[in-house]
Amino acid sequence: MRTRRLTMAQAIIEFLAVQEVERDDARHKFFAGCIGIFGHGNLAGIGQALQETPDFRYIQARNEQAAVHVASGLAKQSRRLRTLACTSSIGPGATNMVTGAAVATVNHLPVLLLPGDVFASRRPDPVLQQLQVPYAGDVSVNDCLRPVSRYFDRLTRPEQAPSALLQAMRVLTDPAETGAVTLALPQDVQAEAADFPDELFAPRVWHIPRALPDAAALQRAAALLREAERPLIVAGGGVLYSEASEALASFSGATGIPVAETQAGKGAMHFASPLTLGSVGVTGTLAANAVACEADLVLGVGTRYSDFTTASHTVFAEPGVRFINVNVAGFDAGRFAGCPLVGDARATLDALAGLLEGHHVAEQWTAKAATLHEQWEAELDRVCTPPDGETLTQAAVIAAVNEAAGEDGVVVNAAGSLPGDLHKLWRSRHPRSYHVEYGYSCMGYEVAGGIGAKLADPERPVFAMVGDGSWLMMSSELVTAVQEAVPLVCVLVDNHGFASIGGLSESVGSARFGTAYRRRGPDGQLSGELLPIDFVANAASLGALARRADTLTELREALADARSSERPVVIVVETSPDHSVPSYGSWWDVAVAELSTMPAVAAARDAYETARLSERPFVAPAGDGTSADVQADSSPEPAGNGRSP
Repeated sequence: MRTRRLTMAQAIIEFLAVQEVERDDARHKFFAGCIGIFGHGNLAGIGQALQETPDFRYIQARNEQAAVHVASGLAKQSRRLRTLACTSSIGPGATNMVTGAAVATVNHLPVLLLPGDVFASRRPDPVLQQLQVPYAGDVSVNDCLRPVSRYFDRLTRPEQAPSALLQAMRVLTDPAETGAVTLALPQDVQAEAADFPDELFAPRVWHIPRALPDAAALQRAAALLREAERPLIVAGGGVLYSEASEALASFSGATGIPVAETQAGKGAMHFASPLTLGSVGVTGTLAANAVACEADLVLGVGTRYSDFTTASHTVFAEPGVRFINVNVAGFDAGRFAGCPLVGDARATLDALAGLLEGHHVAEQWTAKAATLHEQWEAELDRVCTPPDGETLTQAAVIAAVNEAAGEDGVVVNAAGSLPGDLHKLWRSRHPRSYHVEYGYSCMGYEVAGGIGAKLADPERPVFAMVGDGSWLMMSSELVTAVQEAVPLVCVLVDNHGFASIGGLSESVGSARFGTAYRRRGPDGQLSGELLPIDFVANAASLGALARRADTLTELREALADARSSERPVVIVVETSPDHSVPSYGSWWDVAVAELSTMPAVAAARDAYETARLSERPFVAPAGDGTSADVQADSSPEPAGNGRSP
């Protein structure tokens, strides 16, 4: 066996540089490079290896959490077929990556973390930034990454690298298992040399399968669909990751079944399709939530049914509602005691279409969905029109960005009040147009995730919409966009605080306590004048082109100019938190204090007790698809069809 003598770090980088993925005969490199920050824990190891491998791009980050967000943004926009490796030193650099790793794992996005670790030899024990645990000598801060990683390994000998790297790639390229993968690298072992087999560095192709569910399960699902009178498709992120949008549109059109979209699945259908009802659940549209309340069968495609999708188990209000769940992960396919179809979304939809050839739901159900679609389009126009034609409400800002994005643009967001409004209001024109991280809803994702999205899709204009709260948490990655000449457009919505949490605070009777950006007032509370934050000057100081837009006309002009810019652009717009988009009858279970001296809290608790009577366990048996098996579960009749009182 021929071997090469390399440091472990050199072997790792050379291995990563030749990994490829293939799906549907399209083959390309899996890693777009490495992003991170060097310190004493990775400088002489991974850093030196990267310096000797100039073809493997290194991107300098400003914060390790943001570095992982860039990788996640690239992976999400690449439909999980590409990613970045992320490197950090030991100590705070490694623990900074924990939040980013959680974002990746919750959203099933492949990212590889290469944090430095303490000396495996323990000769200089303890070293700078080492956490010493009295009861365990082999614990370091990197163990914080275990629960947020889909695979974790600590390499204490160079000879362990080949098996660890192959396991890492197995998980990263597995559609059901993917997420953050952590290889903790002790700083002394990174620099240690060993003989590695030549085969390790030969180009290796990882094939992404399009698995089909069990044939009998497909037959059961087809029987259930044929018997359903009011079926609804809920399109999740799996539709987009498997590039199944055309298959979904064809299936919906052939069967007449309307489609609602989760946050991760937004963009699965073109907004203009008469069977597209838009978002469902807590942030759902009037159309989707109305149909969901009446649906007797839900075909979930690539969704894990988060509480926002189900409106805390209230929006699917029909007593006998049943579920068919298409998912690559058996864990998610088994939700709500439904009929599980464990397989690729596109392949499964094609298989179901064959089994349902000639079947079409009752015309009145399809017609009702089409009518609700038209009504929603009219409502959308109403909500997005400013009261005086120029006032910058958040809805008007979203509409202006949507218009500027055109047929090819991408919107990026993650947290605050923007995700809910975007979910309702964004008119998706192509499957890659909507990039909102809402599995973890991580503040600070937007700028970094936007960079990743632009790196993945450089020909498309990318608009990162970010609230002032998220901006103040992690705007520094804008410097990375400047350094890498990434022409990201940031639309910074300034509503003087945490507007989303302020609204939630008000709903539980707490009157927006601690959510506005105000000085401390004479009463000892944060009730004084607004903080004088100059976001334009802040963005300009980081190297971006920055400007303010005070009217809708100014915003449209700024967006038009930004599309042609070769530099990062930040457009600051001020909106009022008082102009909000309606909730359209949805409810979210957020516990209210059971005891309080405040009357508003007591009233909110009473309303909460009434509303949660609508929550359901969804445990009706899946049956074999015959009418005799269709029965209501044992849950009480929904109170108010999932609508808050």
